[in-house]
Amino acid sequence: MSSTEVARPSAGALSGIRVLDVTGSAGNYCGKLFADLGADVILVEPPGGTALRREGPFAGDAVHIEASLPFAYQNTNKRGMVLDLDHEQGPDILRALVARADVLLVTERPGQMERRGLGYSALAAVKPSLVYASITPFGQTGPYADYAAEDIVSMALGGMLYLAGYADSAPLEAYGNQAHVAASLFTSVAAMAALYSAEATGRGEFIDVSTQECVVMGLENAAQFYDLERVVRKRYAGEQRQAGSGVYHCKDGMIYMLAGGVASNRFWRNSVAWLIEEGLPGAEELAEDRWQDMAFLATSEAKARFAEIFNPFALTRTKAEFYEIGRKRRIPICPVATPADILASRQLQYREFFASVENPFLGRPVVMPGAPYKLSATPWALRRRAPKLGEHTLEILEEIGLGRDDAEVLLRERVI
Repeated sequence: MSSTEVARPSAGALSGIRVLDVTGSAGNYCGKLFADLGADVILVEPPGGTALRREGPFAGDAVHIEASLPFAYQNTNKRGMVLDLDHEQGPDILRALVARADVLLVTERPGQMERRGLGYSALAAVKPSLVYASITPFGQTGPYADYAAEDIVSMALGGMLYLAGYADSAPLEAYGNQAHVAASLFTSVAAMAALYSAEATGRGEFIDVSTQECVVMGLENAAQFYDLERVVRKRYAGEQRQAGSGVYHCKDGMIYMLAGGVASNRFWRNSVAWLIEEGLPGAEELAEDRWQDMAFLATSEAKARFAEIFNPFALTRTKAEFYEIGRKRRIPICPVATPADILASRQLQYREFFASVENPFLGRPVVMPGAPYKLSATPWALRRRAPKLGEHTLEILEEIGLGRDDAEVLLRERVI
């Protein structure tokens, strides 16, 4: 067993598929989705490594290209090599790799791969069944096609940033490069569909993914709100939209309660009966007819009065106690889980959701999320840690017929 291997479970669902992952932070997660299902994914990095290696947090707070936790997570189950595509010999080596591959993932700006002689037409001549997937901020065409953009720009121009954060402050971006994650997810689905077609017809195709468009897809019902009600959705974080519905502080953290809103009459009756039984001062007032009016529940007066009644009581109960009360009384109440809560979740532990992998470069075994699905015959598995920069370069070059002497020449010329 090599130093990077974790175990040898049954072959994954994508065993036999080879993917070339020539991406950075905008596409590494896409490659991971293939690798975790058993595909042989080769991470092709430039000299010095991808930008993701320089993104924190870092294990032990030591800034080092082998200590990036985002890189460690997004590149599990991959082999890794270094290749300078801008060196005159670099494109030839990639073409040789493409001849043995099924999928190519790239995140270069439009036209960059073509200038290297590595555009779709050129590589399709090498491997007609190649599925060539390109992830860019705005796609291959249009007035923004040549613009560079980080994750936050895609979130902003995709509209998601407008909806995130507090109503009385500037927008806030969710942690974790969510635009890049969305693009990776959509790309993996499109690439799998194209791969299915390629296996049936022998002809591959080019996939043009716009990260901006992937973000727009996540706006859900924002467009429908305006279309149907002429209401422009806004940021609601920290703001109760109706009395009795929202986030409340409790004894050991926070809960989310939905006493009004959907099926509000039933939930409201259950909630009021409960609070009256608890003997809360003012609770009987909540049984008055005006509290059945959705318009009244949305007023500042109603929100403030409910908080005045409920908040002191909320601070006397724990998240677990509220959860049990909600189950018993048919009131939607859920704990607001912290990262520590998630790690300690009995449900996630029972389903063995979290996986651990030895990684000597991080100083200790790394615990990371597994997969949110279970395949009975070809299960997901964490087979190897993320590769050290250039760890498998010689191994991969040998597979395309280059011996150690050839590799040493390429190394001296800084091609690899």
